[in-house]
Amino acid sequence: MTGTTLDDYTDRYARRVRGMTASEIRALFAVASRPEVVSLAGGAPYIAALPLDAVGEMLGRLGSEHGVTTLQYGIGQGTLELRERICEVMSLSGIDAACGASPEDVVVTVGGQQALDLVARLFLDPGDVVLAEGPTYVGALGVFQAAQAQVVHVPMDEDGLIPEALETAIADLARAGQRVKFLYTIPTYQNPTGVTLSEERRERVLDICERAGLLVVEDDPYGQLGFEGEAPAPLRARRRDGVFYLSTFSKTFAPGLRVGWILAPHAVRDKLVIASEAQILCPSGFAQAAVATYLGTMPWRQQLKVYREVYRERRDALLDAMADLMPEGTNWTTPAGGLFVWATLPDGLDSKAMMPRAVAARVAYVPGTGFYADGTGTGAMRLNFSFPPPERIREGVRRLAGVMEQEIAMRRVFGAVGGAAGRRGRAGSDVPGPDLA
Repeated sequence: MTGTTLDDYTDRYARRVRGMTASEIRALFAVASRPEVVSLAGGAPYIAALPLDAVGEMLGRLGSEHGVTTLQYGIGQGTLELRERICEVMSLSGIDAACGASPEDVVVTVGGQQALDLVARLFLDPGDVVLAEGPTYVGALGVFQAAQAQVVHVPMDEDGLIPEALETAIADLARAGQRVKFLYTIPTYQNPTGVTLSEERRERVLDICERAGLLVVEDDPYGQLGFEGEAPAPLRARRRDGVFYLSTFSKTFAPGLRVGWILAPHAVRDKLVIASEAQILCPSGFAQAAVATYLGTMPWRQQLKVYREVYRERRDALLDAMADLMPEGTNWTTPAGGLFVWATLPDGLDSKAMMPRAVAARVAYVPGTGFYADGTGTGAMRLNFSFPPPERIREGVRRLAGVMEQEIAMRRVFGAVGGAAGRRGRAGSDVPGPDLA
């Protein structure tokens, strides 16, 4: 042996395990959950905004009065009642029967994360390419890497994914003989940037993918959490063929129930169910009943309005604090919905290298590197505004700005340390800078 390892099973793992790495966000949870730390890191919804007494009574009745069914095994596709309710929810965004949405083509999943994993299991072979926005959701990167696929990022700007860059990426990969399976996109209030794909670009992106024979996986956890009018219609509301629509109740009801879904082309539905049954046998009957009952008996549309108001106030608190306190050269997005702001740092600052000092100052964020498959993004960070109250958000920004000022002062005295310098966005701009490319 040439070395030692703490893992006695290293030589026994399957090859696909070699691509598995710890999530930047999960690694922060232990620190960010400490009460003295202001966490701008996670993406936790503000569950206290729910009518928890009423929800608790509902859950109690599901166990005491309906436990014979809710605590029993179920079918792999999910209950018909919940699938019908899901279609009602999707219709609010324009995904309705007129564009082919049917309970028969909905597959209930254990959160949006399992939905991603099922799509990857069905379509990705080792070495396949997935196109995705740069940056993109860290959980999706983990799924694609576990499937031994290569993620190629497509640049974004203030209007979302750049269609010309998508065309170029597809052409370059075709010339290189690489097999692209699908485009993964979060077009509305994107995670991590908060940017929304413009109306005009949605049609262009769909046309490009259709011409290239590329499937589209549309992830839409945040689409109903808009602050400034209605969001553009989802991609699935525009095209029914070749578009997989994924969503979840984690951001609009309760993440602890772990209920999401896929609306898939009819031909793929059975394969998704078979793959899900191989993983989990069936989704939780109790969790499904809880969501279906919530949607059927409680004022959930009004609750969406409550969430929007809470998150708008907290977004504004974050943006105002950044405008007041962040050092010169810092730029950030202005999301019209969702849970996140993407910030680009002054020249030379490295968000990953700075993280230990931020934690020592009792504030947490997510370094930009977690949202790129190739580890770039050192000059950016993701900030969450959904969970802390406004006064804590401002305090967190004050602490973070102090850390950044110290980093800038150290660079002035000692010069660049550590090598990997980030790049700054356009001065005074509210749009993502070059680190989005």
